[in-house]
Amino acid sequence: MSLSIAERHRTILEQLREKGSISVNELSDRLGVSAVTIRKDLKQLESMGLLYKSHGSALLQNPYIADRHVNEKEQLFVAQKQSITRYAAGLISGGENLILASGSTINELARQLTVKNITVICASLTAARELAAKGVNEVIQLGGAVRSTSASVVGPIAERMLDGFRCSKLFLGVDGIDTSFGLTTTHAFEASLNQQMIRSADKVIVLADSSKFGRRGFSRICNIDEVDLIITDKGLSMQLARGLEEKGVELVLV
Repeated sequence: MSLSIAERHRTILEQLREKGSISVNELSDRLGVSAVTIRKDLKQLESMGLLYKSHGSALLQNPYIADRHVNEKEQLFVAQKQSITRYAAGLISGGENLILASGSTINELARQLTVKNITVICASLTAARELAAKGVNEVIQLGGAVRSTSASVVGPIAERMLDGFRCSKLFLGVDGIDTSFGLTTTHAFEASLNQQMIRSADKVIVLADSSKFGRRGFSRICNIDEVDLIITDKGLSMQLARGLEEKGVELVLV
C-alpha cells in the first residue's frame, strides 16, 4: 500500500532529522515512489521552509551562511562558546606565542584567558582590547583594513605582518565546517588572512559551536586535514563526529 503525501512528507523529515541530508534516489527507494514524485515532495517542503534542496538531495537546513555582525553572533550559543573557550584556554601555557583570529568565539576566548606571560597576535580588535586590559605580557594588533561586521582586520598589510612571525598555536573561529568542502568564512579577505595564519602556526585549533557543522561560507579557508584539533560542544551529531574523525581530525566535545 502506497503512502499518502502527508506520510511521505513525515518520513522525509524524519530521515533528515536523523541523517542531516539524504539523496532523492535514497528517498525514492525507501518510499517506493519515483524520483519525480520525491522532487515534487521536496519542492513543497522547501516552500514551507522545512528543508533545503541541493543537487539531487535534501538538507535539513540551508548550508550557506550569510554574513552577520559579530555583536549579533555573540548573543548566540553563549553557554556553548563559554564551555569551548574554557577548555581552549586550558591548553595555553606561559611563554607561548599565539595567534587569535577573529569572531565571537575568539573574542570569548580572550575573555577566558588567565595566563599573562604570553605573546598574542590578534586580528580581532575586541580580542586585542580584552587581552591588553588583562595585562597580557605582549599583545600585537595586526594592521590593515577593518571589517566593520567582525571588528577585525584583513588584507595584505596584516598578511605581510604575519609572514614575519612563527607561533606555537593558532586559535581559529570559522563560519562553517563541511567534511568535504573544509573550513569556510563569509569573507574572501578573511579567508586569505586565515590561510596565512595557518602557515605561521605550528598547531591549528578550531573553536566552533555545533551549529557551524554541515554549513558553508562563501570562501574556503582550508581542508579539514589541515586542522590539528577541533573543539566543539556536545550538540554535534555522532554522524558528523564520525566523519571528522575519519578525516584524521582530533575532536573534543565539551
